[in-house]
Amino acid sequence: MAKGRDMCGRFNVTDDPYMHALLQGLGVDLGPLPLRVCEDIAPTQRVSMVIDECGEQILCDATWWLLLTQEGRDFKPLSKYASFNTRSDKLNVPRSAGFIPFRQSRCIIPASGFIETEKGKAFSITPVNQAIAFGGLFREWVHDDTGEMVRSCSIITLPPHPSIAPYHSKSMPLILPNDPDVRNMWLDRERVNTDALMSLLTSRLPLDVYVTPIKRASENVPTGRPVLLPKDDLA
Repeated sequence: MAKGRDMCGRFNVTDDPYMHALLQGLGVDLGPLPLRVCEDIAPTQRVSMVIDECGEQILCDATWWLLLTQEGRDFKPLSKYASFNTRSDKLNVPRSAGFIPFRQSRCIIPASGFIETEKGKAFSITPVNQAIAFGGLFREWVHDDTGEMVRSCSIITLPPHPSIAPYHSKSMPLILPNDPDVRNMWLDRERVNTDALMSLLTSRLPLDVYVTPIKRASENVPTGRPVLLPKDDLA
């Protein structure tokens, strides 16, 4: 997995009305599995994601690291490759880690905010009055001996948006617009032709966000005033 365009690699999930609105908009039943809530989610941790399963959109658990390896009775992150992100420019490269998942197993990873760093400084990026739907990929792994199935996922990254670049000049995560048709299309596992999805891989800011300087990436303590970044007019 190529490096050099990764987002910082931390986000957070809050159980609040905005998150419930996002999940309910996807038709997710919050009864069967509780949402994984955490103020500081780092790569290789377990996260909640939304996938299409037989035409129904469900919430399920996944390891935030796309490539796993079987070790004993468990699956572990394959540390040889940093696969918590998948670069958008690799999605159409045959034999790349994201090539098949982009066509067969896309997901939405819900978030309440994420962290970026630039030149040793850390920033918290949070949407205004809504939750974030990260566009991601997932894989399913079946244990050779036990038959147990586990899932893994990654967040797609794009070239930096001009508004985000001062806070992370290498990349930005794919944030899907707040449009039910677009999000349902993204999740549709029968849509193996990805032509209609390519326009989503353009660096856009589809929602208003606040950027707040914080103490460090692993410590979301404000050290300055938030700055409002308005969404793109055509997002």
